[in-house]
Amino acid sequence: MHESLPNTIDYVEMPSRNLAATKKFFSALFGWSFVDYGPDYASFDDGRMTGGFFASEKTTDVSAGAPLVVFYRLGVEKMRANVVDLGGQITREIFEFPGGRRFHFREPGGGEFAIWSDK
Repeated sequence: MHESLPNTIDYVEMPSRNLAATKKFFSALFGWSFVDYGPDYASFDDGRMTGGFFASEKTTDVSAGAPLVVFYRLGVEKMRANVVDLGGQITREIFEFPGGRRFHFREPGGGEFAIWSDK
C-alpha cells in the first residue's frame, strides 16, 4: 500500500470493456498486481501508485477529449512491440517531442494510453 500525500494525485480509476483482458495485458506488460473487488472492479498497484479499472462500455479516448495516462519506460521500440504482441493496438506511431519520444496505444479493454522515454 502506498502512502497518501496531500495535494497529489492519489488514485486513478479507468474504464475497461473487458476487465479480464485489461488485467492480463497490464500484468504481462508491466508486471502489475491486481486485487478483484467483485466482477466489475479490480485495483492495481504498479509499485508507485495505485488505482483501479471498472467495467464500462465507454472507455478513454484522446480524440474524445479524455485524459491520457502516459507511462515512462526505456526502449519505446521494444515496448511498442510488446504492446502489439499482447493484443494492444497502436493508435499513434512513435514520434518525437521536446524531451523524448512516445507512442499511443489502445489496450484490449479499449482504453487509450501512451508510453514515453527520454532515451
